[in-house]
Amino acid sequence: MKEDNQIQVKSYAFALSIIKLFTYLYEKKKEYVLSKQVLKSGTSIGANVEEAIGAQSKADFICKLAIAYKEARETHYWIRILRDSKYITEKQASSILKDLDEILKIIAKIQITLKKKPT
Repeated sequence: MKEDNQIQVKSYAFALSIIKLFTYLYEKKKEYVLSKQVLKSGTSIGANVEEAIGAQSKADFICKLAIAYKEARETHYWIRILRDSKYITEKQASSILKDLDEILKIIAKIQITLKKKPT
């Protein structure tokens, strides 16, 4: 992993934090449905970023990055659900949502930059 690729580094670190959250929800809170949803969408962000990095074309890159963005939005939803249903605290949710917002902004910026560049 390239240390200067901000989205790659942040999405990977985020996936690791989501795995810890899943373990906490599954083992401590005995929550089995929402925890799996957030695990899938939260780790999928980085997986799609990795696929984008290995894309075969600009169109493929844009497509994979768009999927990463959608997975981040879905994860945002699940974190809010977990917070509002009291499975996680406001403090836990705030930290995760802050990281997610950062990831969303980076992906959006990449998408905007790509749209401005000629093909």
